[in-house]
Amino acid sequence: SKLTNIGDLEMTWRNRVHFHPLLVRILHKSRLRYYGKPEKKMDMPYQAYFEIADGSGMVSMVLWDSLCPKWYHSMKVGTVLLLDKYAIKTSYPFKTHPTPGDSQMKRFATIEISLNVRDPPTEINIIPEEMVKPEWGLPEVKYRFITRAELDDLPHNHSCDVIGLVTFVGRAERARKREHSEDFWVYRWAHAVDGTSDQPFILELFATSQPDVFEHIHPMTYLVCTQMRVIQGLTENPSRTVYLTTSNESQIFITGWHNGQPYTKDAKVKNFIQWMKSQSEADQIKKTVIGGYYPFPRPPDSFLKY
Repeated sequence: SKLTNIGDLEMTWRNRVHFHPLLVRILHKSRLRYYGKPEKKMDMPYQAYFEIADGSGMVSMVLWDSLCPKWYHSMKVGTVLLLDKYAIKTSYPFKTHPTPGDSQMKRFATIEISLNVRDPPTEINIIPEEMVKPEWGLPEVKYRFITRAELDDLPHNHSCDVIGLVTFVGRAERARKREHSEDFWVYRWAHAVDGTSDQPFILELFATSQPDVFEHIHPMTYLVCTQMRVIQGLTENPSRTVYLTTSNESQIFITGWHNGQPYTKDAKVKNFIQWMKSQSEADQIKKTVIGGYYPFPRPPDSFLKY
């Protein structure tokens, strides 16, 4: 059928009611958001953002309501979609934006593609990767992997991806979303090493929409975290306080989940795998710890300094 592209849609959407099908690849995926309120009777008040792209550029796509439980887990980073009967709206100004792996990619920030159950009912088709043709011109998923040796020099709030061997994972903890709020964020601390530094990555991992992964982070698993944010220099000794925290678009993967993921082609991921092949598993197991309370940033050694 006749296809359109994101660039054409951005220029002509206000003058049209019906749009041609759109062929895109998912580059980023947000956590699932629940926006239900007690006074509003809605069956499935869910919403998820995706960043999708074709040869003309990248735009946000929003999955609404009962389409979320049906499609959210099937729509992975790297998945190719054929969309028809979608809606286009002016983009929501306050949403978060991931940092694209390809800094040259054009971003269309004025519109967003809306996938709805009705008005109109969107048709979604997932194209298997083996059927995707190079002539479609869809961009590849690109990453911004860093090593532990590079981390200390990165600025506060820098966006990056990391891979490492888990040496410590703490218990799940809770923090209130807002003071006096009934809602909590669930998070846990983890350490991961990649062989480029004596220091581990210190990772603050909030529960994303991947409970099956979040609950099974164990020592000795290969951990990949994407779209992490650098938190620099909370105290006078910044070298001890640099850590990484998840963002709204972070994805977490552990051993057993890596197969077929786009990042397996990345050079730094391949370097890490080579390093792991040179390590003794018995030596690494001796350095691992699980559970317990992990205060971070650590308090000073004495009350006087405190």
